[in-house]
This record gives sequence, structure tokens and C-alpha cells, in this order.
Amino acid sequence: MRFNLLIAAFGFILTFITSSLNNLYMTSLIRSLLAFVIWFVLAFVFRWVLGLMTSHADNELQRQIEVEQSNDQRGTRFDLTLPNDSEELNDLLTPRPESSVESDTGFTPLNLPKLVSAQDPEQLAKAVRHLTEK
Repeated sequence: MRFNLLIAAFGFILTFITSSLNNLYMTSLIRSLLAFVIWFVLAFVFRWVLGLMTSHADNELQRQIEVEQSNDQRGTRFDLTLPNDSEELNDLLTPRPESSVESDTGFTPLNLPKLVSAQDPEQLAKAVRHLTEK
């Protein structure tokens, strides 16, 4: 209430000073009283709107705090259960006989046919001479 009265008094004084320069004192006083009422109502409306905004911000802040508190538990624990890989690791680390390794993988080397011909070298030389002439 005190804030509204201070703002209204400021409006009264400002209006009275500016109005008394061009008007009679009675007219300036009436206009200043009217300005006092208008400034009082404007200050009241301003405080009401400001109160709504701050209460909305407080409610939003309270909701955000509640969400953060509920989310504080999320991510603080990490539960991970791994399968028992000790046997598999032991199998990889222990050496096996080569025959069992080959039979397990099914690998057989590729046997390519040899490209060496069994023809007479003189016949091959004749064939090369014949191809180079053309």
C-alpha cells in the first residue's frame, strides 16, 4: 500500500507542477487529484501483475526443483551384469594341437593347377616367332 501511495504522490506532484505553469491553481489541484487516483490505480495494477509473474515464476521454479530431485536418482547407479566369459577366455589362451585347430576351422589350402605346359620348347619358340611376325 505504501508503494502505491508513493507512486501516486509522485504523479500528483509531477502533474501539479506541469499544470500550474499554464492553469489556475484550482484547475491544477483538480487535475493533480485526478492524476493521484490514476497513478494509484496504475501502481496497484502494476504490483498485481508483478505478483502474478513472480508467483508463476516461483511455481515454475518449484516444479523444476521437484523434477530435478526426482531425476537425481537417475544415472547415479550403473547396474551391469556380464556373462561369465572365463571359460571362453581360457579356451582362447590355452594352446591347442594344430590338428584340432585345422579340423575345427575347416580350412583347406587352395590347390591351383600348374600353368606349365608339357610341350616341346622348340614348338613354343616357333609359335612365338610366328606370332611376332604378324
